[in-house]
Amino acid sequence: MAARHRRRTAVFAVIAVLVALPAAVGCDAVNKALDCVQTADSIADSVTNLQQAVENAANDPTQTDESLNAIENNLDKIGDKTDNADVNKAVDDLNKAVGNVRTAIKNGDNTPDVSPVTDAAGELTKVCTP
Repeated sequence: MAARHRRRTAVFAVIAVLVALPAAVGCDAVNKALDCVQTADSIADSVTNLQQAVENAANDPTQTDESLNAIENNLDKIGDKTDNADVNKAVDDLNKAVGNVRTAIKNGDNTPDVSPVTDAAGELTKVCTP
């Protein structure tokens, strides 16, 4: 009888662990997704600021650089928090687009094409949506 009780207790313990495990993993996944969405939202704001900065580059060329820095900082946050291949690809694509804008500005283009940045930010937002 004691062996049967111990076996039942062990079964209940295993069931409790198995039930708790997906909940813990699920919460972690939800938190990562929320971090991704929030950071993608910040990036979207930075992309809007970048578009405005490029339009007003003649008035204040430093705004463009500040907007690019904000995007890169937010990309670092997402890259550090995810192991999702789609998110990482979107982050890489957006980093590349930002780098291309920086290169264009460095080469004297006062109104670089920011549409690849906008497109890559849209893709990031799409893959971050839970």
